[in-house]
Amino acid sequence: MTVSLQVIYQATEGSRFDHDYYENTHIPLMHQHMGAGILSTVVVKGVAGARGTPAKFHAIATAVFKDQASLEEAMKAAGPVLADIPNYTDVQPEVLIGDVVG
Repeated sequence: MTVSLQVIYQATEGSRFDHDYYENTHIPLMHQHMGAGILSTVVVKGVAGARGTPAKFHAIATAVFKDQASLEEAMKAAGPVLADIPNYTDVQPEVLIGDVVG
C-alpha cells in the first residue's frame, strides 16, 4: 500500500517561513537525499483560510512513497534535509504519516 509523508508548517503570529528558499532549495534537497522512493510530491503554499481568513498554515508538503519500507529508507537519508529546516523557518513542523486510501 502506498504511504504518504506530510510535513505541515503551522502559521502563527510572528512565525518566519521563506517560501522561495523552501521551493528552490529545500524541496530539491529533499529529492536529492530522499527521492529514490518518492513516487510523487505536492507542495501547497497557504494563502487563505475559510471565508477569507488568514491561512493557518505556511505550507503543507506531501510525498507519496511506494510502501512503508520505501518511506523508512528515505527517512534514514533525511539527516541533511532535517538539518536544513532552520534555513527557511522557525516553525517546528508537524508530521503525518498515513496510508493513501484515495
